[in-house]
Amino acid sequence: MPKSETLKRCAWPTADPLYLRYHDEEWGVPQHDERKLFEMLVLEGAQAGLSWITILRKRENYRRAFDGFDAEKIARYGAKKRAALLADEGIVRNRLKIDAAIGNARAFLEVREREGSFDRFLWSFVDGRPIVRRPRTMKDVPVSTPESDAMSKELKARGFRFVGSTILYAFMQACGLVDDHVRGCFRAKKGR
Repeated sequence: MPKSETLKRCAWPTADPLYLRYHDEEWGVPQHDERKLFEMLVLEGAQAGLSWITILRKRENYRRAFDGFDAEKIARYGAKKRAALLADEGIVRNRLKIDAAIGNARAFLEVREREGSFDRFLWSFVDGRPIVRRPRTMKDVPVSTPESDAMSKELKARGFRFVGSTILYAFMQACGLVDDHVRGCFRAKKGR
C-alpha cells in the first residue's frame, strides 16, 4: 500500500492513525461475518451522540468487556455483569446503551434463529450486494436512505434498540452494505 500521507481520501478521517486505518481497511468493505456485524451494530449504537473516533479508541475495551461480541454470552448477562459494565471506564458507561447491547444480543439470536442467518437478513435490505455511490464530497452523502429506514423499522419491530435510521445508515457504511467513498478517494476504485 502507498504511504498514507500520499493517498487521497474521503475528508472525514483525521490524521489519527486509528482513524486512517479504519477508513483505509474497513469502512465500506462488505462484511458478512455475523460476529463482526453484531459488533458494529453495538458500536454504532454506542456512538450515538459521540464522535466515531471516541468509539474506535474504546473498541478493544468493548471487545474485552463484551466477551468478543459473542452474542450468546451477552444475551445471558445478568445484573452482576451489567453492573460491571456500568463501572467499566474503558467503554461508554451509559445505562441505556449497555442495556440495548444486551437486549440486542437476544434480538440478534432470535433473528438468526428465525431467518437462518443475521448476515443474509441484513443484506436483504440491499438485495444482497453493496450500494455503491460516488459522491463528490461528504456533504453529498445522505444521513439515511429508504434502505436504512426499512432496516430500522424492521429491527425495532424485532426488539432492537439504538437502531434509528441514521445509526443504521452509518452501520451500513461501516459494514459495506453501502460504499460512499468520495470520488478521488483511493478506495473509490471502479468495481468496488
